[in-house]
Amino acid sequence: MNSFNQIKFFFIIVFALLTIVLFQACINPFAPKIVDNETQNILSDQKTIEGVFDNFRYAYMFKDTVVYGKLLAEDFVFVFRNYDKGIDVSWGRSEDMISTYRLFNATQNIELLWNNVLTPSGDSLLVEVSRGFTLTIIFNPSDIVKIQGRAIFRLKRNDTNSPWLIILWRDESNY
Repeated sequence: MNSFNQIKFFFIIVFALLTIVLFQACINPFAPKIVDNETQNILSDQKTIEGVFDNFRYAYMFKDTVVYGKLLAEDFVFVFRNYDKGIDVSWGRSEDMISTYRLFNATQNIELLWNNVLTPSGDSLLVEVSRGFTLTIIFNPSDIVKIQGRAIFRLKRNDTNSPWLIILWRDESNY
């Protein structure tokens, strides 16, 4: 082999090795693969009321504030009864997102089970649903809170092709 062919062979080998190295550099074995939404969608369709509750449960179980935030309308209001003071307390979407974020960060695990649904009332754009739930909040193995309660949710959507959004969550639990 003459020196020109040796140099040519050397550059072909170097080029091939660089191509392999550059290609391998684009693959991160520690990064998860992007999930194909059409085949492995783990979230439910929020165009159904049951889909809203499935996604709500998912958000709590996986402590996912992004999914939780997509459930709430901009004019969302959370209401609960302060039985010690005998008054209703309420707050809006921003305060609820902060409160939920803090809850998610303060816990090791959250289990939410939706129980019976009383007959929903409303139409195709605005509906009210009263629903029982069991909520288990595990702060640590020696601090576990279990709540069985009932809540009223008011949901709305702009049209029948839009997702349902929660505009009111009234917690009627007595704990």
